[in-house]
Amino acid sequence: MRRATTSLLRHSMVLTVLSLLAPRVAAQQGEVYDIVLVGGRVMDPETGLDAVRNVGINGATIVAITAQPLSGHTVIDVGGLVVGPGFVDLHAHGQDSVSSRFQAGDGVTTALELEGGTGNVSRWYGEREGRAIINFGATVGHPRRAVLRDTIPEGPAAVYRAATADEMNQMSDRLRHGLDDGALGIGYGIQYVPGARREEIIQMFSVAAEYDVTNFVHVRSAGMIEPGSSAEAIQEMIADAAITGASVHIVHIGSSGLGQVPMLLDMIEGAQRRGLDVTTEIYPYTAASTGIRAAIFDPGWRERFDADYGDIEWVATGERLTEETFHQYRDTGGTIIAHVIPQVAVDFAVAHPLVMIASDGVPYVNGRAHPRGAGTFARVLGRYVREQHAIPLMEALRKMSLMPARRLEAAVPQMRTKGRIQVGADADITVFDPARVIDRATFAEPAQFSAGIVHVLVNGTLVVTDEKVIDGVFPGVGVRRPVTPIP
Repeated sequence: MRRATTSLLRHSMVLTVLSLLAPRVAAQQGEVYDIVLVGGRVMDPETGLDAVRNVGINGATIVAITAQPLSGHTVIDVGGLVVGPGFVDLHAHGQDSVSSRFQAGDGVTTALELEGGTGNVSRWYGEREGRAIINFGATVGHPRRAVLRDTIPEGPAAVYRAATADEMNQMSDRLRHGLDDGALGIGYGIQYVPGARREEIIQMFSVAAEYDVTNFVHVRSAGMIEPGSSAEAIQEMIADAAITGASVHIVHIGSSGLGQVPMLLDMIEGAQRRGLDVTTEIYPYTAASTGIRAAIFDPGWRERFDADYGDIEWVATGERLTEETFHQYRDTGGTIIAHVIPQVAVDFAVAHPLVMIASDGVPYVNGRAHPRGAGTFARVLGRYVREQHAIPLMEALRKMSLMPARRLEAAVPQMRTKGRIQVGADADITVFDPARVIDRATFAEPAQFSAGIVHVLVNGTLVVTDEKVIDGVFPGVGVRRPVTPIP
């Protein structure tokens, strides 16, 4: 908290000035704006605005929202389309140029690597500055493997051995360094490192509490069998939040919760009622994706997941595995898709008011990957809003923009002007056709752009127009906490 106070106060003052100026800016007559969106259905999940309006943009900022005519250097007729805030994806592993194009085509304007994070925050951001089509950002990752690799050769011990007190202190120091470099929080994949004992995770949570940042966690276990159930893993996170005072965001509640999802959401809701800062997310698919060598597939996985070899798909070929091919590929390594999540669990979580939408998108390899990286947001709009009437349109927009922005904004001032369509907000805007929007990426053909995402602007620059991603534009900027100067 001590490191962020000055920057947060400064940002608060800026927003206050913007709010005072906004009515005057919006009311100026005769101004010619850089871009004007004309006649769209403007929907802002924070204020509840849902009306036909014209939107004026100058530079990277929305400066006018009005029923009055506006003049612009570029005027785009968006009549009959929804003008909403650009989608904020809290869980995007695919931070490469190919994955980012698919995400832009799905309406995403900010994609953040929060579960896995990075070990070198400054280098990670530097590699993307000036080269990104959408906004980007990352946590500092739980540095267990890096610390233990300095002590022992990389191998099973780095995954399965308990850390010493000195090694845990080294991890804490690395986390502080990454947070001083502007990391958005701390990311964990606890299920991938079974050697991470509970005291290790509590110590890392304590660092997050020190900096007032959120822990973004792939929890310790998934399944219905005790011990090691999904419920046990969620209880650990709630307990760690209570013990340390840190906030925690539990990633992909569907694949972590499986058949226990309704109970887990009751647990999270109860924790929130008692003042704990615990949140979660879902991707709208019944399959997970990870590496076949992960500890998740250690012996007993079929019983834990109530699944079998044929539920596992080899991404490179699309084949379903047998016992023989499972062990063959586990020896060589590679990416799989696990068709193990009950549809009823996904549907329940997507509609639940506490659950955000996030893709967990992974990089494409030879044009293949889980389709969630290309279709998550259009899938919610097309299937859950239009076809199934499972959630209202405004609620879907809230889950995909405002809620994730709010999850970060206390620690990350940049997020206070994202996830909204308001005067003074960033011109991160997704324009879509509610009658046509739908995902087209499938498990068989995952490299397919969504339909009905008509225009997308990132920081006031068009990156998608007429449902086509524009080549050679890189308006994305790093979303980052203020960097702490080295004394």
